[in-house]
Amino acid sequence: MSAMANQPGDGAGADSRVDPRGDPFLGTRFVAPVRPATFLRRERLVERLDQGLTTPLTLVDGPAGAGKTLLVADWAERLGRPVAWLTAEAADQAPGVFWAYLLQALRAAGTRLSPGIGSPAHAGSVDQTLLARLAADLGDMAAPAILVLDEFERVPALEVAEQLEFVLHHAGRGMRLILVTRSEPLLPLHRYRAAGTVTEIRGAELAFTPAEAAGLLDVHGMRLSEDAVSALVHRTQGWAAGLRLCALAAQRSADPERCLKEFEAGQSTVADYLLAEVLKRQPAETQDLLLRVSVVERFRPALADALTGRTDAEAVLARLHHENAFVEPLGHDWYRLHPLFAEILRAHLRVRHPRSETELHRRAARWLAHGGSLAETLAHGSAAGDWEFTSRALVDDLAIGRLFTALRSDCPAELFARMTPEADGPAASIVRAARALADDDLEHGILHLRRAQQLLSEDTADPVARLSCALLEALVARRTGSPGRAEWAASVARDLQDAVPAERLDRHPELLALLLTHLGSTRLWSGHSDAARAALTEAAGSAGGAATAVPRQDALGHLALLDYLDGWIARAERRAHAALREAERYGVPAHARSGIGRLVLATVAVDRDELDAAQALIDEADAARKGADDPVTAAGRALAASRLLLARGSTQAAVAAAEPHATAVVASPWAEDRTVLVTAAARLAEGDAEAAVKLLEPAMDHRPAWTVEAARARLAAGDVDEAHNILDGLPATVPGGPALTVPVTLVRAEVADRAGDPATARRLVARALADARRDRLRRPFLDAGPWIRPLLAAAPADEPVRDWLDTRPRTPVRRVREDDGELPPVVEEVSPRERDVLRRLALLMSTEEIAADLYVSVNTVKTHLKSIYRKLSVNRRGDAVRRARELRLL
Repeated sequence: MSAMANQPGDGAGADSRVDPRGDPFLGTRFVAPVRPATFLRRERLVERLDQGLTTPLTLVDGPAGAGKTLLVADWAERLGRPVAWLTAEAADQAPGVFWAYLLQALRAAGTRLSPGIGSPAHAGSVDQTLLARLAADLGDMAAPAILVLDEFERVPALEVAEQLEFVLHHAGRGMRLILVTRSEPLLPLHRYRAAGTVTEIRGAELAFTPAEAAGLLDVHGMRLSEDAVSALVHRTQGWAAGLRLCALAAQRSADPERCLKEFEAGQSTVADYLLAEVLKRQPAETQDLLLRVSVVERFRPALADALTGRTDAEAVLARLHHENAFVEPLGHDWYRLHPLFAEILRAHLRVRHPRSETELHRRAARWLAHGGSLAETLAHGSAAGDWEFTSRALVDDLAIGRLFTALRSDCPAELFARMTPEADGPAASIVRAARALADDDLEHGILHLRRAQQLLSEDTADPVARLSCALLEALVARRTGSPGRAEWAASVARDLQDAVPAERLDRHPELLALLLTHLGSTRLWSGHSDAARAALTEAAGSAGGAATAVPRQDALGHLALLDYLDGWIARAERRAHAALREAERYGVPAHARSGIGRLVLATVAVDRDELDAAQALIDEADAARKGADDPVTAAGRALAASRLLLARGSTQAAVAAAEPHATAVVASPWAEDRTVLVTAAARLAEGDAEAAVKLLEPAMDHRPAWTVEAARARLAAGDVDEAHNILDGLPATVPGGPALTVPVTLVRAEVADRAGDPATARRLVARALADARRDRLRRPFLDAGPWIRPLLAAAPADEPVRDWLDTRPRTPVRRVREDDGELPPVVEEVSPRERDVLRRLALLMSTEEIAADLYVSVNTVKTHLKSIYRKLSVNRRGDAVRRARELRLL
């Protein structure tokens, strides 16, 4: 050790070759690291460092491997000005050593300091006058000295931080300090932030974006799909070292994309890096905490204490976050581990403590049952294999309806698929019943429900579990067409609501919304329309947003069917579209959507003679079909399919399709009515009027639709007087919408026409047209027969009927092309709905825009387009528009 190093005080004569301990200066500490060939420069961060030259302090603060040092080293080399570099070490906690090295870094970079500044003579201290001389010297410089202090987290000494802040403050414009650190320094950063004199680049900003990650992979010689890059960025959270190490591992694979997808972080160089750089740098107690909290997605200090059995988690987690040790705050006292770090820690936990994971999940589940979310509680309860607890948690939370709503990724349906048979309490039986019913396994659903009710009969003081059973009873009633069972379930639910904590009902509005929908569907099936409408309207108006989207769209579909059965097809159409929009808005999966809405729209399309659209809607409903239909849906499917087949002249197929394929405890009066009406219409179309009469006359006195069809059958048989007598049994005004009233008016018009009263016939046809026009109801006019055509043809040319109903036969138009080739004739009339599509094609609207404008699905529009192309003998949109204009369709 030199004599100069032992001299008291600081002075200009200090030996510049050794530090205060007498050791030679290590030149490697004054040199920035060399960037690897695969280094990727990120201009957005370079620009932030450039901006930092306008403030005295720049803080580059991020976790290990975030790319901090290489970023600053690359920037410093490209800056074109001298930059002093000092890599800190643990010995720098001694103030004399730190300041000796800092002064040497400035001199090594060519900074001209006055000889009188000197150098610290003692390792443990530095004279204040030296700091003052240094600050003054820097303040007098024409251009500021730029100093990078790398790995500054190794100097946690408060004394050094205070001295550094003193020099930085008094150097004024003469110094630009860049601190590169894993943890926030002890400088008074709040002052710099308040004054706007600090530039900060934190961990979130250091993370690679997907575009930057793609660039990094590219310099490693790999080009991956956007999805693969996004997945890698999501998994690593853009962590630079993780991306680089994953890229190096994938470089050695014949299929890099698959390698990255199947990459096992726990058995990799990434794991080696994080275990060495992060985990093993921590005390043993902290390592134990990190390993234990790795089993949960997020945690609070109290949860961490529950997992460790200690009480020090709050202080440990605060320190880990301060040190950027891959512990990230989520707000409200919640933390999480970096996903890749957590993955590696879980793998390490299985090695270090192979039998601890189950117990940790069990502890987490019980703590989260009182301080976390239901989804977290269920996930950890199932991971622990504690199915009695997990089932109880679901039922106690009143969340059994979540097994049917299936909107979010944390839906418990799949989770409970792993339930083991030894769980046999009432809650487990309720969950098994719900899962079976959700999978359309009615037999096992009822079996498990009965088991749950048997167990609960011994504990009548459990209103939450009994309310869950009431929901499942209502669903069973709906599936079996049992109105008595549905009303009983609703009555039980009403009695239990006051005994259930109100906050749980508020938290799970889907339970009552589902129950009301099941009740309304069962009432609709049994013909109690007013009671059904009341329950369904309440369900459709349920609050709760996404939580009640499934029952709301289901209820709206049923209300649409009620409107259709009452004859209001335009109202039915609006309700059905509202059901579809509700499902689309909240992303209800196809298997959870009610098919009723599309089936109602299909039947409306038949009534409007839009047969291709009707078929497309039935096909869409069939494609989304999950399992067996409940009775109402089966009847709706039978109604739509049979009426479409009847409109197309397939009478035998229509009769076969008219019978609902569903088993029900009680018969449905309206479903039976529709089956008889289709069968009678088919017989009439086949020319067997007597068979139609035999089907209809037994109950026509109290069923107006049957009376109308019976009168039509008598007219077809040539018995006008009997048809007149049958119609006399109808009230002067038939209740219901146009789909019910227009057929009545038209059959009365036909009777008048046959009886030689053309004036009355014309008046009645005009009334029918006026009633049908708003709903664009065409089918009754097409089914009326040839007698009506002269009356329609006699209507003035400017009658509004021409806008929506044109049943006159057309003469095919032939036109000669410019190349003397003939255009093929239009052999089939373009329907009014197809004209609607054509008009929007002419406005250059896209398929999606047309669908939205017409309130139909994109598939329906595509079906219309195919039909238009076929009818106009064209293959493209533009040709269809030109051809339509030639034919005066536009």
